[in-house]
Amino acid sequence: MSFQNYRQCLEWVLAYEGGYINHPKDPGGATNRGVTQRVYTAYRKRLGLRTQSVRHITADEVASIYRSQYWDAVRGDGLPAGVEFAVFDFAVNSGVRRAVKALQRALGVRADGTIGNITLAAARAADPEALVSAVCKRRMSFLHRLSTFATFGRGWTHRVEGYRARFQPNDTGVLDRAILLARAASR
Repeated sequence: MSFQNYRQCLEWVLAYEGGYINHPKDPGGATNRGVTQRVYTAYRKRLGLRTQSVRHITADEVASIYRSQYWDAVRGDGLPAGVEFAVFDFAVNSGVRRAVKALQRALGVRADGTIGNITLAAARAADPEALVSAVCKRRMSFLHRLSTFATFGRGWTHRVEGYRARFQPNDTGVLDRAILLARAASR
């Protein structure tokens, strides 16, 4: 359904993620372009490559990791336009199972953390703008409960909601961009 949006979604996620960081309060540890050292090490081991610092991750490695471990895991190609971006970005930032369960709860289907045919059918039948809003609201609720919200909450809020609450066509939040994708697909 929305394969054509993958490159745009990846570009936006990478813009949110930035470069190398190893903040002492971030439980993910060393991260570069949103890929943690743990994820990068596992990726390189699967390919039979020697491990190295995530500082040295290449653009191709980043794209491969995001495609296989996040986009494909949330079945981005099968979700409606806009919904795929909201769930993909949530998965990158907070884990695939958590993002998928938030989507499933917003849809009122069994929240098992795996997107199957029931979840896909429910997502396709839902109003995409309302679903994007519901997923983003659940995401913000989760983020507010984290012990690190005092440190990272302002950035997370800007990432999810943008700089102004609710949808604004010229804002840069996941909510804003996802709704624009949904509207473009409905034309």
